Amino acid sequence: MSNIIIGTAGHIDHGKTALVRALNGFEGDSTNEEKQRGITIDLSFSNLSFGQRNIAFIDVPGHERLIKNMIAGAFGFDYVMLIVSAKEGIMPQTLEHIEILELLGIKNLILVITKKDLVSLEELKLQTDKILEFLNNYSFSIKFIKTVSIFDNSSIEDLKTTLFSINSSAKEEENFFRFYVDRVFTLKGIGTVATGTVLGKKIELEEKVFIPHLQKETKIKNIQVHNQNSLFANISNRAALNLSNIEINSIKRGDIITKKGFLRGFDSVDISFKCLKDKKLNHNQNYTLYIGSKKLEVKILLFNSISSLEQGFATVKADEKIYSIFGEKLILRSSNDTIAGGVVLNPIIDPMNKNQKIKLLSYLLQKDFKNSFKTLLEAHKKGLGIISSTQRFALSHENSLELSKNLSDVFIDEKELVIYPISTKYEIKKFIENIYNKNQYALLSSSSINLRLPWASSEFISNVLDNLVEQNFLIKEAQLYKSANIKEDITKELENIFLQRLEKEDLTPTAPYNIYDDLDIDRKLGDNILKSLTAKKDVIRLQHNIFIHNKSLNKAVKAMREIIKEDGFIEIFNFKQRFDLSRKYLVCYLDYLDNFSDIKKIENKRVFS
Repeated sequence: MSNIIIGTAGHIDHGKTALVRALNGFEGDSTNEEKQRGITIDLSFSNLSFGQRNIAFIDVPGHERLIKNMIAGAFGFDYVMLIVSAKEGIMPQTLEHIEILELLGIKNLILVITKKDLVSLEELKLQTDKILEFLNNYSFSIKFIKTVSIFDNSSIEDLKTTLFSINSSAKEEENFFRFYVDRVFTLKGIGTVATGTVLGKKIELEEKVFIPHLQKETKIKNIQVHNQNSLFANISNRAALNLSNIEINSIKRGDIITKKGFLRGFDSVDISFKCLKDKKLNHNQNYTLYIGSKKLEVKILLFNSISSLEQGFATVKADEKIYSIFGEKLILRSSNDTIAGGVVLNPIIDPMNKNQKIKLLSYLLQKDFKNSFKTLLEAHKKGLGIISSTQRFALSHENSLELSKNLSDVFIDEKELVIYPISTKYEIKKFIENIYNKNQYALLSSSSINLRLPWASSEFISNVLDNLVEQNFLIKEAQLYKSANIKEDITKELENIFLQRLEKEDLTPTAPYNIYDDLDIDRKLGDNILKSLTAKKDVIRLQHNIFIHNKSLNKAVKAMREIIKEDGFIEIFNFKQRFDLSRKYLVCYLDYLDNFSDIKKIENKRVFS
């Protein structure tokens, strides 16, 4: 079934809710307060179907004090149905709705002039011309114009027929599913249900989704689209999602539901903005930000001014994390005034100086992602994750990878999806050369170097190591690299170095991984050397990470036996009086005593049996 979301807009009492009711019989103003006051207070949702076509209506409040609710619904519109009374024409909230729609980049407009029964045909034509002249000042694409009265059924049927003739949703598929919550409720025996508009990609029943502000993954137990159970919800579907194991008080309007691994949250984002006529954004001043169905208090920091600007770049700082994507539209208001509209350019905050940031934002504004990549790499010497491009640039991994391949002076790890400036290669090369210059017996693999340079991928390190082999600085044997100055097999020499070290460390041998790192040898190789030495009984393994020279262990056993002879027993206290060792070693050696048949353990003491 094809689906379109049409939002209403217009001044209070111009007949938005009454028109939706006439079209589909839905009583939008359903709360007691709404009925008593005769106005729409919150968003109202309903639908109208014909064959395989469905129209979802979002009826928004027209009252000036309820503009925040109008914005919460407007982000999901495919089309806006601007409703203007033939009697009153353009009024203050009509204008504010129009300005907000313009700022949000909503282009597709249907003009419906209501209450035509209250004016003459001549007055209706004059009013229509006047409204169209006014709308010419904006960038809307007017799909059609209808004049109606809720008391004239033929005009309502004509509007209904024309609505079903318009194109399906114009929203483009994105790289991942997003869903801004606009309502949350709980049903007995069902659990928590969140309603909203599906963005990005379709979602299916039993699919796992992620709630970023909770850092929690959950499963969709049920999907309803227009009050009907469904196996999936497509882009632009109004949907109700039944979430597994989510408490109702843990989620609210404005929260986002998405897929795990796509969105990171930051307490600031960089935007471009443009103010309404005769309005300005002030530097270091607080505003209310509306993004999706979310509303939050923020501080605006301008880039090119310490006073005010009508348009430009700014950083939005909040007291909570913002989970946004490149190109997402937003509104900034102060008290009850709409000040500016903006677009998210940089949803991921990077450690950049001001000049780099302004350069980046300029490229992002032009959607020049190639130069955006270059600028980001100036700040990310240790690698930039291509995987973040879905959020950074609204690009797929494939598109980002193809784009990065057109860059010069970079190294791309296609497996790990990381891009590095080529200058970083020289940093890795210098690091490796220093190891082998200081230690001629170093024997390392790419994975062991990766443990020391965790920011560099194994493929990048392997590339550098292979270059050093080509330059005759290293020799590669299996997966290990040794100095080109060492021609012979150095495994025997390394065994002797291990033994000498353990003999020197005596009763306090260091953990194997520390030895491997100190000797600059690969961990797997180190494990094999210790296995060989233990097989020969030159080294004894006492615990998982304690290996001791055989001579040292014999010395320890002899000393413990002497203590038993002198004191009649040995335990941690009298053992430590003779040997100032840590509890780890004392316990280890006492446990080793239990291997001897003439030693008996009584509680915490060892005695001769």
